[in-house]
Amino acid sequence: MAKTVVGWREYVSLPDWGIFDLHAKIDTGARTSAVHVEGLELVSPGVIRFDVVLDRRHRHTKVAVEEPVVRMSHVKSSNGQRLERYFVKTTLVLGSVSKVIEISLVNRDNMTVRMLIGRTALGDNFLVDAHAQNLLGKPAQ
Repeated sequence: MAKTVVGWREYVSLPDWGIFDLHAKIDTGARTSAVHVEGLELVSPGVIRFDVVLDRRHRHTKVAVEEPVVRMSHVKSSNGQRLERYFVKTTLVLGSVSKVIEISLVNRDNMTVRMLIGRTALGDNFLVDAHAQNLLGKPAQ
């Protein structure tokens, strides 16, 4: 099967949430994917509501989402800290590949990019060119 070559940073879509051009960092060192959210709130047992913050400079640009919690798990952050995070599932579109992934909900306030795509989400579909970015361009809506 032919693999899609991606750069270290690409635009992705999360169509189930109405998000179509979110900048994401491709991180083969991370096992799981993560997205920057604010306002985490358990609305009922097993269901969580949150706002996906789309742009670091324009913090008011958010999308409200409500999803079932798939699991809670301890995740080691980039600074080595173990934190408990909520995980949900959604559809990820990266280039011509569309797949349902698990994604952790996290505060990436200090990070430039709002989303991190880990190696589990990449699967066998992609090769990463660490010297390139935005090879796939912005996704169509």
